[in-house]
Amino acid sequence: MEIEYLRKILESVRDGSIEVDDALTELKNLPFEDLGFAKVDEHRNIRNGYPEVIYCQGKTVEQVKKIVERLMEKNNNIMATRADIKCFEAIKEITEDAVYYEAARIVVVKKRDIPKVDKMIAVVTAGTADIPVAEEAAVTCETMGNRVERVYDVGVAGIHRLFARLDVIREANVLVVVAGMEGAWQVWSAALWISL
Repeated sequence: MEIEYLRKILESVRDGSIEVDDALTELKNLPFEDLGFAKVDEHRNIRNGYPEVIYCQGKTVEQVKKIVERLMEKNNNIMATRADIKCFEAIKEITEDAVYYEAARIVVVKKRDIPKVDKMIAVVTAGTADIPVAEEAAVTCETMGNRVERVYDVGVAGIHRLFARLDVIREANVLVVVAGMEGAWQVWSAALWISL
């Protein structure tokens, strides 16, 4: 639930445009609404600055659609992860604002601006096969207002490829390193980043 939404309810009671009992009905679902199959956390935005993220994997398209509809009632930004094209199409039926990031498998519905963060996150992969997970991280970070630089396919086997992108690594405030098959890469990249 948005702070603005809470303020609107309280101001409506003060102004007499809604009855106290009606306001209580609205507020009784705090901090979540039970949809039977899911409990939609309406306080997450107040606590974290971004509404609940919908993890689509394992949910039916109808379940995803009902969660999105509930979040849309509060004019929330929406991010649905591990979403396939069917989830995207179902969300698109609810709102034309839905955007699908296929490589990341993320659907984003932007209803209001997110404050931009004055820092940079570098998302780095060891190999090309790591890109889908890296894109999930990158799109998530961007959706949360962060500037993201992608540095892909720079694993230990071709470390010279990383050296060509050291400027990005040096500028980064945070590194997200994805290396599914290359166990040494996370340690190597962390050591390199710390030494810079």
